[in-house]
Formats: sequence, C-alpha cells, structure tokens
Amino acid sequence: VQLQASGGGLVQAGGSLRLSCAASGRAFSSYAMGWFRQAPEKAREFVAAITWKGGVDNVADSVKGRATISRDTAKNILYLQMNSLKPEDTAVYYCAAKFRGNGDYTSWGQGTQVTVSS
Repeated sequence: VQLQASGGGLVQAGGSLRLSCAASGRAFSSYAMGWFRQAPEKAREFVAAITWKGGVDNVADSVKGRATISRDTAKNILYLQMNSLKPEDTAVYYCAAKFRGNGDYTSWGQGTQVTVSS
C-alpha cells in the first residue's frame, strides 16, 4: 500500500488541524494504520493507531484527549484530528501501515509538517 500524508501547516497554539493519509494500492481495509511524528533532533514517536477493523488501538499519553484517529475505508483515507495544539506538537507527522496489524509497520507516507506557534 502506498501512503500520502497531507493537511499539515502552521497553526497557533490552541488551534486544530486534521491530517489525512490517502492510501492506494492493496486493500486499505486489510491494514492497521498508525500516526507517528518526529520533531527536530528527536526520535520518531508514536502518536496513535487504529486496527484494520476500525477500532482505536492506542493513543499516546502526550496527545490523549486532544487527538482522534479515524479511517474512512470507502475513501481509503486515514485521519488524525488534532485539537488544542501545543508548540510541543510541532513535528513532521507520518502515517504508516501494517498488514492485518502483524509485525512492524511496513509502509510509510512521506510526512507532513505541523508547526504550532506560541
């Protein structure tokens, strides 16, 4: 499956963004999906994950209550709604996929930049 992330941008603290990840190729509905992010000079970190059946699998404590992961199987799109954004949310956000949720994520999108100003 090929992934294309979009929706990033510059937003003030307290604002919201909805990130999208368009999937093409093999059956999107057979893939568990996740969002990750990487801030400058920091390691990539997990943000949220959703099962291939559509249930929310996990959400990082750092964004819990502010981030909602969802998927539209008919449109082959994964979403990440981020509210009450903080400057520490500034990072490149990546979407990723793994078949039926097994093993490691094997497909990655190119990333979309989110910048939150204080």
